[in-house]
Amino acid sequence: MTVDLALRPPMNYSTSDKDVKALRFIEEMTRNVDFVQKKVIREILSRNSDTEYLKRFGLKGFTDRKTFKTKVPVVTYDDLKPEIQRIANGDRSMILSSRPINEFLTSSGTSAGERKLMPTIEEDMDRRQLLYSLLMPVMNLYVPGLDKGKALYFLFVKSESKTPGGLPARPVLTSYYKSEHFKKRPYDSYNVYTSPNEAILCPDSSQSMYTQMLCGLLMRHEVLRLGAVFASGLLRAIRFLQTNWKELASDISTGTLSSRISDPAIKESMSKILTKPDQELAGFITSVCSQNNNWEGIITKIWPNTKYLDVIVTGAMAQYIPMLEYYSGGLPMACTMYASSESYFGINLKPMCKPSEVSYTIMPNMAYFEFLPHEVTTEKTELVELADVEVGKEYELVITTYAGLYRYRVGDILQVTGFHNSAPQFKFVRRKNVLLSIESDKTDEAELQRAVENASVLLVEQGTRVIEYTSYADTKTIPGHYVIYWELLVKDQTIPPSDEVMARCCLEMEESLNSVYRQSRVADKSIGPLEIRVVKNGTFEELMDYAISRGASINQYKVPRCVSFTPIMELLDSRVVSTHFSPALPHWSPERRR
Repeated sequence: MTVDLALRPPMNYSTSDKDVKALRFIEEMTRNVDFVQKKVIREILSRNSDTEYLKRFGLKGFTDRKTFKTKVPVVTYDDLKPEIQRIANGDRSMILSSRPINEFLTSSGTSAGERKLMPTIEEDMDRRQLLYSLLMPVMNLYVPGLDKGKALYFLFVKSESKTPGGLPARPVLTSYYKSEHFKKRPYDSYNVYTSPNEAILCPDSSQSMYTQMLCGLLMRHEVLRLGAVFASGLLRAIRFLQTNWKELASDISTGTLSSRISDPAIKESMSKILTKPDQELAGFITSVCSQNNNWEGIITKIWPNTKYLDVIVTGAMAQYIPMLEYYSGGLPMACTMYASSESYFGINLKPMCKPSEVSYTIMPNMAYFEFLPHEVTTEKTELVELADVEVGKEYELVITTYAGLYRYRVGDILQVTGFHNSAPQFKFVRRKNVLLSIESDKTDEAELQRAVENASVLLVEQGTRVIEYTSYADTKTIPGHYVIYWELLVKDQTIPPSDEVMARCCLEMEESLNSVYRQSRVADKSIGPLEIRVVKNGTFEELMDYAISRGASINQYKVPRCVSFTPIMELLDSRVVSTHFSPALPHWSPERRR
């Protein structure tokens, strides 16, 4: 067993009282994991004992783990959907929780193409705030002096909707940024942002990005860390700078705000920040950004005091690491916490480690955690307690929350890498069943198959069929986009499908994908147009031959529906005969389907 015993400050590190309190709390929680977990499940079951859901299973007031695990089943979202829909429709009885559900947090996972709705109660915000409060005391152990400057974080609110019963339904970070916890947060010298709240809270992502970038440039010498939620978000910010630096430099040179900014709150806040012309800074930005063919290390050129990047680069985000290294000149990348719409889970106690070594320590007070051994699951497989997981093994995370998720399968596959005191540390491996992901989107094999089938209908009139396909998430473009390889059977080889028809196929595929994907395309602009690459006939046979040459069984070979192995992608790209892109945005509306 690998055990990390304590968080110890460096010899020359001066720890504030606030940091000492936070570090002691982490030590207390991680030394008493099983005790804390017993307490958490007892609290959840006792306060929610009269809910309709728990009464259904005949707990009869028992609050111990053994009774709970014997009587209450492990569930997925689809199992809970009827109860969640009743609450969304306005039923205020005690269905899942004894506390009122005050909003739904929308998960990036989907059910029937729609975002999942995760119930939350008012006190959950306090739990999330507690985890946030632990991040800087840990970071301060590794990076001194963060109170001497500011953070340039590109943070955005996303579209939200109301359920039929009038409850807000929105992403977890949008909920947090719009909360009093964030808007009226007390001054903290370790958490000073270059971006004013008005820019972060602006619903127009273009105005928000422009303003946040402008503020970052104006305060470039004060910036000590750059960040975004996901690695892809920070790359989008760099791409925005590439395409808009002239206008930004003009604003700085003249001391006036671009006419593209129409939001009154932003204009008011920027009147206190962009107060005078700065032709020297404008000239510097022009000289650096005009070198279109040399943006290597651009982050440290513009923000020379940057100590690290604060971005998620685990899981699907790992594909962006090489680009971030290129633009940052090799700055460290800190992954600080592990959280989702269902619950916040834990923190990285070694935030300056290499991205490949990131592990999160689960904080046992956040929820009740169980772990389903991965790939050895049978109906009789017993779930493992948080304190009893084994190093090296992979598990699917199962949680029980105060807000009314009971033994809920989150869908995250985690691998145990060690322990901090008695608290296990986990590496995020992947989302279960996800094929394609650019940012918060998650497309599984069934969705991709359905999209291909719907699009291929457009080829029928010309006597053409899709006989084989595969895909990959292209993150070399900014924003990234889905690439689908099609091999076609054409009735008349002299009349292949027209470019117009193939472009319509691209759009039809996008229309068939889930609402998270479509929101990312339409509102967030975090995904580019879907691309179909038509390959020569026989390409997928070559793909099979290659796999067999590497040891695959001809009897068990299946075409991979997603590829990432470089030799396979090179083979596919060498056989491409035509490429086609979606010509328009797919339909998307923030309103949920009734």
